[in-house]
Amino acid sequence: MKVLITGASGQLGRELTIFLEQERLFEAIPLSRKELDVTDFLQVQSTLQKHRPDIIIHTAAYTQVDRAETEQDQAYAVNAMGTRNIALGAEKIGAKLVYISTDYVFDGQKIMPYIEFDKRNPQNTYGKSKAAGEEFVQAFCSQYFIVRTSWVYGNYGPNFVKTMLNLAKEKKELKVVNDQVGAPTYTLDLAYFIFEIIQTELFGIYHVTNSGECTWYELAKVIFEEMEIAIRLNPCNTEEFPRPALRPKNSVLDHMGIRLNGLTDLRPWREALAEYLKNYEK
Repeated sequence: MKVLITGASGQLGRELTIFLEQERLFEAIPLSRKELDVTDFLQVQSTLQKHRPDIIIHTAAYTQVDRAETEQDQAYAVNAMGTRNIALGAEKIGAKLVYISTDYVFDGQKIMPYIEFDKRNPQNTYGKSKAAGEEFVQAFCSQYFIVRTSWVYGNYGPNFVKTMLNLAKEKKELKVVNDQVGAPTYTLDLAYFIFEIIQTELFGIYHVTNSGECTWYELAKVIFEEMEIAIRLNPCNTEEFPRPALRPKNSVLDHMGIRLNGLTDLRPWREALAEYLKNYEK
């Protein structure tokens, strides 16, 4: 079976490509932005017709959360219209579609973790454009998995964990937000879940993060503890660290979809982070 990966040069796209090539159960077709511009409707249709994959994992996305507030057209072009193009093409060739979405489709006002059946109410342009992508997938695809995840980090591309480690080389003291709660997600664990789910027909929406929750401050604290880095870390609130795009205060995603479908949940975030940092050192 053939699996086509959009955005294959990105953080998750590269992890998936390497993972699938190692597993050898599928023929991976990794396409970077240079090879497939998802905003080009005709190119998407011709590329999918040419390769005719059995499964499409759509990781290509506009992810510059703050910049999206001033680049709305670009964010919607990629995350909404690009996803529409992929969804229409997938349905035409009868392929399963995995769409990678985000915790930012929610407003962050709920006290409890968000379940897959909660109403979307994004508060920034990035979240709105990704929610629009979800709507296109649901409208045009009959075989889809919408995978919402959060706080992603891994070996490839920039992420919060790498940023903290780089800042620690330059500074002796850092301020990190302590009133936004979510769950870090290791790309390797996310890739394994996607590998599992594409072998089923358990279609629908899934919340997929490493288990547990923390604030950005708590995450930074564990990073420095694991790496034995001596640095003064100060908690602050969101108002002290203003950004162009609103961030949800509560980004915790409940894994109801995983439980109800009898799938394997992801390991605790601290365990995954410890493994990542151990390999990062090497």
